[in-house]
Amino acid sequence: MPLVGEAEAFLQRATRERLEKFARLRGKAAQIGKFWDVVVITAVDKNQEIAYQQQLSEKLKRKELPLAVDYHVFVDPPGPKIGNGGSTLHVLQCLEEHYGDKWDTLTVMLIHSGGYSQRLPNASALGKIFTALPFGDPLYQMLDLKLAMYIDFPSHMNPGVLITCADDIELYHIGATESIRFDQPGFTALAHPSSLTIGTTHGVFVLEPLLHLSETGELEYRSCHHFLHKPSIEIMRHSGAVYKRSNYKASPSEGLATSVADSEYVYTDSLFYIHHNTAKLLLTFYKQIGMLCCEIDAYGDFLQALGSGATQHYIKNTGNVTKEESSLMEIRQKIFTLLKGLPLNVIVLKNSKFYHIGTTHECLFHFTSDRKLKLEMSLLSNVSSICPSIPEGLGKSACIIHSIVSSKSSIAPGSLVEYSRLGPDISVGTNTIISGCCINTKADIPPDTFLATLSVRIDGELMHVSMVFGINDNLKKHVTNLADTDLLSFFGIRLGQCLELWGLRVSDKLFSGDKMGLWTVRIFPVCSVLSDSVELSLGILYSVQNKSPFTLNCFKLLSVEEMLCSKDVENMLKFRQQLYEEINLHKLREKSDL
Repeated sequence: MPLVGEAEAFLQRATRERLEKFARLRGKAAQIGKFWDVVVITAVDKNQEIAYQQQLSEKLKRKELPLAVDYHVFVDPPGPKIGNGGSTLHVLQCLEEHYGDKWDTLTVMLIHSGGYSQRLPNASALGKIFTALPFGDPLYQMLDLKLAMYIDFPSHMNPGVLITCADDIELYHIGATESIRFDQPGFTALAHPSSLTIGTTHGVFVLEPLLHLSETGELEYRSCHHFLHKPSIEIMRHSGAVYKRSNYKASPSEGLATSVADSEYVYTDSLFYIHHNTAKLLLTFYKQIGMLCCEIDAYGDFLQALGSGATQHYIKNTGNVTKEESSLMEIRQKIFTLLKGLPLNVIVLKNSKFYHIGTTHECLFHFTSDRKLKLEMSLLSNVSSICPSIPEGLGKSACIIHSIVSSKSSIAPGSLVEYSRLGPDISVGTNTIISGCCINTKADIPPDTFLATLSVRIDGELMHVSMVFGINDNLKKHVTNLADTDLLSFFGIRLGQCLELWGLRVSDKLFSGDKMGLWTVRIFPVCSVLSDSVELSLGILYSVQNKSPFTLNCFKLLSVEEMLCSKDVENMLKFRQQLYEEINLHKLREKSDL
């Protein structure tokens, strides 16, 4: 096994080679058998489906994606939420309906991107799978990265479906003579060495013991005894999932607790593959049960039923369930009965990394502070932008993506600005996200602020709304009755106190849904001018900070939920295109001046 420094260098080189291989394929026809036959993105509703279709069409038009591939967006059926497990079953049905018997021969990548991104609201309107990443020309989005990182998979894959999520990154290095093969019956999953703390928020594999000495390469093909879904550290230890690094040496500066923790690890999940015969089995099951009325988790409810040591104990465990439905245990029992006895093959990637960027905090950390990821993926502080020099501070830098920022403005280290235009005299505090905004007037945006603008259609008329929150605000939290409104907080201030400052009163009309929270509260003014919407929403923020009145009852107000229902994707993409053209023109002028 390579030393730590060597392993990181190998990982960086392997990532660069995959990105270069994909870059050569963008805008060109993929060779049959060497790339995916079908790429599917899931959407939670019709609005999201339309938004994804429009963006796919734009990316293909700009030759950012490989050609000769079928790209689909499949929307979840109307009715109750069905989770990514239910969405997987629905996609299998869509594939059969679209391809008939031909789907038996296809290699399919299925990317789960349905959902409203409440923990990363700058991705709410246009989707996590289209999240901009700070590198590449043309600019990479999560979809491009997924296709690049898995570029070698289809060559070593039997017909079936590879399932992945839209907000994670897997980097890995394998030997020159090794290959990642998805060619076994049942399920096959990738496994990454991770700390026990990370294991508590992921799936953890309990592997069957090796019958002979471990292979010396960068990967191992193993069988999983059973799969643990977000287990406690105690359960990991009791189940035999914890391993120790035999060659671990603590440095003199490390304390006992640190060295013990660093010497222990578990194997955690990321993506997994379903062999076509197993996919057909799941599809038959889906047809038999008819409409799903509960959320199924593709990881927790499929993988926990697999392996020789799988038991039914998890069926009644609803600790990780967001909404407990009466039919959930019945469906889990049926899935367990259907899948019990099927193998869960595990490909252990010894030199690999798994990153999650599904929250504002994760996004800010990985794009501005995480020096390891910056090196591994060659991330930039300034990509496809016109902006002043990027300051550094305390190991952080700002990150500017596809934006135009005046030289007379400043962006503090640790903040992200994407798809925005910032005029002179704009000061952005640290740990802040600015997305899709046009700010023309002088503004001091405080630290820990989230600010994003959406285009919307109101009665057929194009309008604009800007949402503003604290980075630490919990947009998923909600209450069930009006009396509990003060349990919600906005920038750390009780919502009731904020409403008084804004001249609003608590009533049924204050919220757009039954779940009363920051996601559904109607506090964001609708404006006909893009920059005005930002100015008004900043007024909301300054009001709370300064404890000064800022009357909102004279405006038409929307909640984030309503903004997404009324979003005008075409105009948001048009704004991005205008930025793109201006940035490119600026680059051409710079070249001609040389």
